[in-house]
Amino acid sequence: MANILIVGADQGIGYYLVERLLESGNKAAVLDIQINAVEILKEKYQEAVLPIIADARNLSSIENGVRRAIEHFGDIDIAIHNACLCTFESEHDTGYEIYQNVMDVNYFGALRLAKTVLPHMRKAQKGRIIFTSSGVGITGFSNISPYASSKGAIESLAKCLQLENAEYGITFHLFHPPLTNTKSASGISVPKEFKAEAKKVGYGLADHIWSKKFVICHSAFQAAQMKFSYRHPLFIGNMMTKAAKNAIEPEKK
Repeated sequence: MANILIVGADQGIGYYLVERLLESGNKAAVLDIQINAVEILKEKYQEAVLPIIADARNLSSIENGVRRAIEHFGDIDIAIHNACLCTFESEHDTGYEIYQNVMDVNYFGALRLAKTVLPHMRKAQKGRIIFTSSGVGITGFSNISPYASSKGAIESLAKCLQLENAEYGITFHLFHPPLTNTKSASGISVPKEFKAEAKKVGYGLADHIWSKKFVICHSAFQAAQMKFSYRHPLFIGNMMTKAAKNAIEPEKK
């Protein structure tokens, strides 16, 4: 069983990830800007779950959360950055400040967590850090360039930090969920029936959390899709953009 710290898990995939991890006997510290749902989990799992108000955009907030988690559990075996900000406008309608805000949460949030946790893991000579990525960070998608850019950036960050920390017994990984029916994805121009269930995805990721693969998916089918996406990114990006456009055209008529 493991001590796990996750940033961004009071709803959606992150919440179900935590729920499943707790069911499996793990312990979890959850850092989020709101912790109402996690507080309910605490009623059932007591000391096994530690809800902490924290903001991925604020370094001192993350440092405080990591410190409290270590004091409570003794150490951290797995740290996960799952906090997410996504916008749904074209580049033409998106100002620089939006790109900066999205990067602050998605990319720099991941970096803040990694730089805070890594000294402890290096000392322990073990640990794994997981960033939640997205297929659009590989393939691209229309009207989502701030989000897609931030996910592409954490793909490279994870690879670099994996190479730099391998000698300490620390591994980096990427969660790659499919398009999922969550609040953060509600603005994507794709009908709900094309989106996966958050519970199924969260539970699947939890069940594969110790996978040795760099890219971790909730199912074999999603893993196969990601392999194809990495090999043919622009083809998949173009296909998904056209499919999404075709899917919403009937709704506009």
